[in-house]
Formats: sequence, C-alpha cells, structure tokens
Amino acid sequence: MSVDALGSGPPPDAAGKPAKELRWACHELEGSFLRQLFQAMRETVPETDLFGDSPGKDTFTQLLDDRLAADAAQKMNRGLGEALYKQLSRRMNLEDS
Repeated sequence: MSVDALGSGPPPDAAGKPAKELRWACHELEGSFLRQLFQAMRETVPETDLFGDSPGKDTFTQLLDDRLAADAAQKMNRGLGEALYKQLSRRMNLEDS
C-alpha cells in the first residue's frame, strides 16, 4: 500500500486549476518511479540478523520509501515530473502557474 492510497491528493489550492493539478499528477508519476527505484535498491542490500526479525519491519520500510519518494518527487524541479509537466502543459495549452 502506498501513502498516496491513504487519501492524500492534490493540494487544496490546486482545485479547479488544471495547470496545478497536472503538475501534481506529473510529480506523482515521478514518485511512482522513485518508489520502484527505492525498492530495487533495497533488494540489493543483503539482510542481516543484527536487529533480529521484528514484526512490521517490511511495512515500515515500505511506508518510509513511499513517503520519501512522494516528498522527493513533489520537491524536485528538474526531474522527470517537471519535464513531463512542461511537455504536457504545452500540448494542453495551459498557462504555467
């Protein structure tokens, strides 16, 4: 389950503003790519028994990765999300807001 599935959505100031909604959606897509990247990176790290097998560790790790990916994607201004936004906004004739 991702953090996005828990009810977060576009910021309230984006309601009814297609440019802001599009930018948010593009950054969410970038967040999905980042989540996949984080998951692939974690799979390369060997597991140890140093801290034991605690219940909920996998859930916590996934939620942490989801949150970090979502925050990073929304704050990046030169990433994939922003490039996608610029491309789509030109094709949709949206003003940059």
